Amino acid sequence: MPAVALSHPWILQLQGSLDALEKALLAGEAMAVESASAQVQSILKNAPRTAEFQAEGSTLGKDLPAAAQRFAQLRQAVLRAQAQSQRAVSSLIPPSVTTPLYDRSGQGSSHTSRGYLSA
Repeated sequence: MPAVALSHPWILQLQGSLDALEKALLAGEAMAVESASAQVQSILKNAPRTAEFQAEGSTLGKDLPAAAQRFAQLRQAVLRAQAQSQRAVSSLIPPSVTTPLYDRSGQGSSHTSRGYLSA
């Protein structure tokens, strides 16, 4: 019976974090999505060196395209959820609330301007 090549531990870790991200997205839990996204980014920053992808018996080269495709799909879902949240906040908070009230320059001028209050 031929030996079955096991996936690289990094791919398994990435797949697990993508599972958590997908679960959080489906549940609509913003804090869980943010946490899972940070976890995915952390794992991606610790990707194996290029040489490991070409090592004999390594499954990285074969497994990475599927993980990358899944990551891209979940990234789009995160961006859509972010846009929806932003639209919801914008509809709840009128633009006049976010308009700055104080002149930032600190210089007196003859016209009324709006700016943020500097401490």
